[in-house]
Amino acid sequence: MKRQAAALALESVRGGMKLGLGTGSTAKHFVELLAERVAEGLEVVGVPTSEQTRALAEKLGVPLGTLDEYPALDITVDGADEIGPGLALVKGGGGALLREKIVASASREMIVIADASKKVETLGAFPLPIEVVDFGLAAIRRGIAAAAKAAGCHGVLTLRRKADGHVFVTDQGNLILDAAFGAIPDPAALAALLSNVPGVVEHGLFINLASRVILAGPAGATTISRAEA
Repeated sequence: MKRQAAALALESVRGGMKLGLGTGSTAKHFVELLAERVAEGLEVVGVPTSEQTRALAEKLGVPLGTLDEYPALDITVDGADEIGPGLALVKGGGGALLREKIVASASREMIVIADASKKVETLGAFPLPIEVVDFGLAAIRRGIAAAAKAAGCHGVLTLRRKADGHVFVTDQGNLILDAAFGAIPDPAALAALLSNVPGVVEHGLFINLASRVILAGPAGATTISRAEA
């Protein structure tokens, strides 16, 4: 289903485009399908949102650039952990939320590809990733908790660790706190409040960034625009 959604997103790609390449299992399908088109002669440049995606694209022969070289992108194609009303997203399960948001914000259009199970009525069942610096972590936690309370959210903040028990470090050298809120009644309000907490580098709420979502299910793929969501 993920590959089906990725194939539909690829139909929007034209020669000469500058593309943001997302991170995660769904975005991986898009990079693989894009590489096939590149091998057939499609001329594009990709800007990866993580070192993981960079390595995959390089291996498959997709030409790459940076946002310094190409500060305005045509389309970013990426996945999501949750898709809520108005195409508000929770992203960052893979730990690349900062670069993902920078790349998406530099794009004329963001297309999200996902399986239908990612669409929800209320965001928050998936823990919200919050990228923070490693200085003053206890104080940052308090600030996040206060911001969350003001937005009507309550839950445990867990420092992300890798499978071997070591602390997870993002590509930018930061840490991630996963916030188990359960439900986020007002994602835009929470996003604004979290952005004002000193020490928070970025959060996984993507508000007004996705223009289209392609959802794949057993019956096929459907496209939802922000106006329809």
